[in-house]
Amino acid sequence: MNEPSAAQQRFLLARKRRKRAVAAGRLCIFLAFLALWEGAAQTGLIDSFIFSSPSQVVRCAYAMAMDGSLFSHIGITLFETLASFALVIVSALAAAILLWFHEGLSETLEPYLVVLNSLPKSALAPLLIVWLGATYRTIIVTGMSVAIFGSILGLYASFRSVDPEKAKLIYTLGGTRRHVLSKVVLPSNIPYLFSVMKVNIGLCLVGVIIGEFISSRKGLGYLIIYGSQVFKLDWVIMSIAILCVLACGLYGLIAQLEKRYARRLS
Repeated sequence: MNEPSAAQQRFLLARKRRKRAVAAGRLCIFLAFLALWEGAAQTGLIDSFIFSSPSQVVRCAYAMAMDGSLFSHIGITLFETLASFALVIVSALAAAILLWFHEGLSETLEPYLVVLNSLPKSALAPLLIVWLGATYRTIIVTGMSVAIFGSILGLYASFRSVDPEKAKLIYTLGGTRRHVLSKVVLPSNIPYLFSVMKVNIGLCLVGVIIGEFISSRKGLGYLIIYGSQVFKLDWVIMSIAILCVLACGLYGLIAQLEKRYARRLS
């Protein structure tokens, strides 16, 4: 393997420095925000009862971690999010394949999918709870409802945008529509599938929190809604912060899987 040239080494070094500078800048902004928030709460510029403070949130998280309740709430929300996410991906992929195989069916169902996708999912959640009961299964379905219809429409549109010349080549060689799907459509749409997954993990988390707002007695959504009702705002801010960490972590995990797939192709 050839050694990188001096120009390439300079470019790589400059790129590493830029990444470090960006990471340091992000960290400084975050730390400055925490310092200003804590300082304002300590000096009375803001009411710490209403706005809380970083130290109060940390103490609250520590106390709940010690009695184990915090991990229970996080685990419930994480389980419901991952379950709804997995079901959305499998169901959307299966539905998009079915629509691609049967164009008449897709023409019939497309307006209904558009309408369902445009509905405010927070309006569907109370109905789902009445129909299905106040269980974790209902919350999973609520999480699915936020993402599934848009995923079906997006995947189906991506399937249809595949290069027709490649499909024509498969047919010329004696292949069937099933061969076009397995050899052309699915492989060429894996990058788009990763994009759908990165969007859906956040949408499923939002849907789960909506469901927990309405019916749950456990989970981060329950902590947020209950904490706001009884003015335990440390719970609310702590739960929001944890949700941000979960969303970033799940997104980063999918991004790492996408990078590994890209490396395998290169």
